[in-house]
Amino acid sequence: MNTARLIRTAAAVTLPVLAAAHAAPVISTLGPLRNRTMPRLSGRGRPDHIALTFDDGPDPLSTPFFLRLLAERRVHATFFLLGREAGRSPGLVREIAAAGHEIAIHGWLHRPLLLRGPRATYDDLARARDTVADITGRRPTLFRPPYGVMSTAAHLTARRLTLTPVLWTSWGEDWTARATPESVHRTVTSDLDGGGTVLLHDSDCTSAPAAWRSTLGALPRILDTCEQRGYEVGPLRDHGRPRP
Repeated sequence: MNTARLIRTAAAVTLPVLAAAHAAPVISTLGPLRNRTMPRLSGRGRPDHIALTFDDGPDPLSTPFFLRLLAERRVHATFFLLGREAGRSPGLVREIAAAGHEIAIHGWLHRPLLLRGPRATYDDLARARDTVADITGRRPTLFRPPYGVMSTAAHLTARRLTLTPVLWTSWGEDWTARATPESVHRTVTSDLDGGGTVLLHDSDCTSAPAAWRSTLGALPRILDTCEQRGYEVGPLRDHGRPRP
């Protein structure tokens, strides 16, 4: 076998193996499986606590409404910010931090990490982390991948950057045009149990236009339901250790 043919044969065998290894963590996208077998990645915490999280901000139009409502209810949350949006609204990022909320990153751009190689993944997360750190004076320690899809490169990058990936146990499907405050509340609370992490969106930059209004309308009802069930609501930093 000549050298060129040997290289082609090796590539034909190796590339699919590498691709499969890169994509293997995508299995964590399956919510029921993740919630049962990956408590740390799912955001499982102490049984009497619910972690409230928001993705895709900050948005100078919508985010202030959420900050005002959370202040009225005396509730803190974790905001997973897109680096590009944070860079466009640094004053709003500082306002979120000054209000006592936890700031984490959602990448620089809202693009699937599964489609990116190791270098592009590192550059994306590092840029988002450093942008937020420059604005707030504090490096974030948590990140959530766009669409909740992890890759091997994302896990390795997170370790290099000292970032902990956190997904969720329940969401509101609040990014769609058909979402309503009632549907968001119903979807969140149908999967809600102690120690869970709730995913909502305070921005429509990757959602249907004005979808955030349904989220905002549902939020008081979600907080009321948590209170009725005896759950404390707060950011991931107060979430405690995951359940076995």
